[in-house]
Amino acid sequence: MYNTSYHRASSVDDAAAKFGGGEDAKYLAGGMTLIATMKQRLASPSDLVDLRHAPELKGISVNGASVRIGAGVTHFEVATSSALRAVCPAITQLAGMIGDPHVRHMGTMGGSVANNDPAADYPSAVLALDAAVVTNKRRIAADDYFRGMFETALSDGELIVAFEFEAPAKAGYSKFANPASRYAMAGVFVAKSASGAVRVAVTGAGSNGVFRHAGMEAALAANWSPDAVGNADVDEGLMMADIHGSSAYRANLVRVMAKRAVIAAG
Repeated sequence: MYNTSYHRASSVDDAAAKFGGGEDAKYLAGGMTLIATMKQRLASPSDLVDLRHAPELKGISVNGASVRIGAGVTHFEVATSSALRAVCPAITQLAGMIGDPHVRHMGTMGGSVANNDPAADYPSAVLALDAAVVTNKRRIAADDYFRGMFETALSDGELIVAFEFEAPAKAGYSKFANPASRYAMAGVFVAKSASGAVRVAVTGAGSNGVFRHAGMEAALAANWSPDAVGNADVDEGLMMADIHGSSAYRANLVRVMAKRAVIAAG
């Protein structure tokens, strides 16, 4: 047994102050990962700072092409947002694929991206949409944010407040989900900006977490079609291998999911 002090934060500033007052504090968003690891005694924080009542983390706003999603917005809220669906249906579809109804009603976009699980869905969306990760201290470009498996640019105590991006001209997401966990064994998010820039992000398959695929980006920039990525070179040496699939299997999944993502984007 161990003691954990629970704190309910009323604002982002209050959360940061409570975090700083703990010896080994952790932020609690939806708790989909943290509570599970605590139950398994893989984490034993001295303090839990509950973010669910901080108003700055709530809400989805769409102003023209400018999109802002609060870090505390749940997967369910993203999946069912008519405002988001009007400008970026791919991210609403992605959110609707996460876990089960319980997970979607409790889990948050901010919690997922802060944890940066290599099989999580949202990191691919943030990276492909070239989103800014807005924290209580700064703005971090997506390309600078993800540092590897479970690693991010966040400093100790830094808190994600929101995600901001420009709505894409086209975007699509497709994943091959583990049938038990619904985590991505391979997921690909493709996006073309209003200016024509193409970004392709892969999750679930890389041995070092989410990554951009430069070859697919160049192929789609030249020819936006499923055929352009169907034969793309995917380095098996960079792919994850585990009981669910070999690196060669995942490399093939990446190509297949990329084709499906482009089809979904239209």
